[in-house]
Amino acid sequence: MTTATTTADAPRGELQRAIDWKGAFWVASGVPPLVLFSIGGIAATIGAPSWLIWALSIGMGFVQSFTYAEIAGIFDEKAGGAANYGATAWLRYGIVGKFMAPLSVWTYWFAWSPVLAIGSGIAAGYILTALLPPDSTILTWSVPLVDLGFLKDGLSLRINSTFFIGAALLLVVFAAQHHGILRTARIQTIIGVAVIVPLLIVGVVPLLTGQVVAANFSPFTPLALDANKNIIPGEWNLGGWTLFLGGMFIAAWSTYGFETAVCYTREFKNPATDTYKAIFYSGLLCVLVFVLVPFTFQGALGVAKMLEPGIYDGSGVAAAMASIVGGGVFVSKLLVLMMILALVLSIMTTMAGSSRTLYQASADGWLPKYLSYVNPHGAPTRAMWTDLIFNLVLLLMSDYVFLLAVSNCAYIVFNFLCLNAGWIHRIDSGDIKRPWRAPNWLLGLGTIFAFLNMVFMGAGANVWGPTTLITGVIIMALIIPIFAFRHYVQDGGMFPDRMLVDLGLQGRDLGQRKAGMLPYAALVAGVVVTLIAHWIFVT
Repeated sequence: MTTATTTADAPRGELQRAIDWKGAFWVASGVPPLVLFSIGGIAATIGAPSWLIWALSIGMGFVQSFTYAEIAGIFDEKAGGAANYGATAWLRYGIVGKFMAPLSVWTYWFAWSPVLAIGSGIAAGYILTALLPPDSTILTWSVPLVDLGFLKDGLSLRINSTFFIGAALLLVVFAAQHHGILRTARIQTIIGVAVIVPLLIVGVVPLLTGQVVAANFSPFTPLALDANKNIIPGEWNLGGWTLFLGGMFIAAWSTYGFETAVCYTREFKNPATDTYKAIFYSGLLCVLVFVLVPFTFQGALGVAKMLEPGIYDGSGVAAAMASIVGGGVFVSKLLVLMMILALVLSIMTTMAGSSRTLYQASADGWLPKYLSYVNPHGAPTRAMWTDLIFNLVLLLMSDYVFLLAVSNCAYIVFNFLCLNAGWIHRIDSGDIKRPWRAPNWLLGLGTIFAFLNMVFMGAGANVWGPTTLITGVIIMALIIPIFAFRHYVQDGGMFPDRMLVDLGLQGRDLGQRKAGMLPYAALVAGVVVTLIAHWIFVT
């Protein structure tokens, strides 16, 4: 027992148990289209090994999901995803654990929320290029606002046509989700079918037509630059492995994302069975898409084509995929439309999940109280507005790949904390009923992957900009004053009773620390692994 608790003010509404696992599956169906966000960036940076990066990354994500499925089943009264479920594992471990808990939630939210800006920005670009001629001044019009070159060369905040179209898309998504999770799930089902099918067509048709050529996978080496800055096949030396680890780092942001299927535990009709089914079947879909689409993309285009302008930032990916499938102008425009819908689907998935993370974090005493408001339809509208306003600022950024990389630093830290929370919960709360229990070997493998992810971040984050890692660390540190305000100013140093009700604990009792010094050792080891990887591959 280390921390006092008290009863918090109850929110004005409650999330409603309105969906089953199939509804969560379709809400999470916005994750497979995340391949569109970084497939070009990885291909244009790493080269021929990019398809293997996607396959390995989704394999790791699938293994990790079993840990999240177990701990999500414990907390059938919580929403907001694995970060909220894992946070409570750290809470009882002194002042260190007291701050690791909100860090878990904060890193999860900051990892997911920028999908709104990135997805709406790329979708806006597709809409503008589809409607306007290439020489239109609307496409190039831009007003610079703030120079952020100290973070990355050429980075800035600017206002342009993409901002206005992207903002409109965000407002449409907000309106669609204002009436609660059931309507959101129904809308996502319709859009999901219209999106997943074209993605699978892009992945399958070139295999059947013989467009996937073995020569496009060789030489199997990372990219390099010659003395004249021309791109040439590289070597598997320190620089080559740094690029590969950078690819594993950035791919994780997309491939691990289907764990968002457990964000809706509090809204499941039968959380005991729906929780595991939602994440398992969402994972199977993602395995199929993340293995098939990048393999076909590379096999049909080849490395040279993947290095063309527009592939890196994602703006030309839809046109490239349309050219792979063929079928003339009509099919090409239809596929571009499907890609736009895919991005809208990702935005909807993100707003639903990240807003519930903010809501639950507020209800549990991590973030400011105003976020725990729920409207009569069961939608956390204040959290949704917070997401929306935050992303309107991010939408002004000129480099979405850098934004993605910075947010992924947070996502890697979340995964590290939550995968370790799996075994901490198993030790400290082993007597709590688990609707589904991960096999020990999967729980252990997930823990190993937690540290491997820290290697990816330490070695590969700065592949996407020399200040990526330090920028990510600074953003993660912002939780310290935010949590301090909520906990010490708003709550007087105590936590809400409802935070620990799923563990059978309330009042001032946080339970026994059965794991001893192991959680502290895991934190120290995670920092050491990251620093060593950074020292070997970057400095």
